[in-house]
Amino acid sequence: MKVEYINPFIESVYDLFATMLDAEVQRGEIGVTSAGGNPREIMALIGLSGPARGTVAISFPAQTALAMVGKILGVDTRVVDDTVSDGIAEIVNIVAGSAKARLTQGGGTPIDLSLPTVVRGNSYSIDYPSQAVWLEVPFTSELGAFSLRVTFDFKSPQDRKEVG
Repeated sequence: MKVEYINPFIESVYDLFATMLDAEVQRGEIGVTSAGGNPREIMALIGLSGPARGTVAISFPAQTALAMVGKILGVDTRVVDDTVSDGIAEIVNIVAGSAKARLTQGGGTPIDLSLPTVVRGNSYSIDYPSQAVWLEVPFTSELGAFSLRVTFDFKSPQDRKEVG
């Protein structure tokens, strides 16, 4: 997978922080992984379908999730509950939706997004297809650390051109 496919997602994270969180965010080194990785206490996933199929995942320590959702809602959040899960689902939806618009702005075939899924807890594993290659980007911010992961599977070489 080409690294340039991650750029719309990174730009979307920066936009989210600038417009909705009024906070600074710093990107770490982009890495490539094929393993499930080290999931954090909360992970939000959203599927991509169309010419590019894949998944976007954002994982957070609980404190980062609480800080981000609290900032968006303008309330002090102290417990990871359904409101926080809904907020985290909306964050992954915003990032994926904004990246989707960037990926297809040249008139390419649209990418469809699934409904977000949020997984909470300390003892879960996410098993991805064994051939999946993920681009992973760690972020740090004044609200806490988190990671963005993206994987794509293009149906054909033509689809790759239509999306990128």
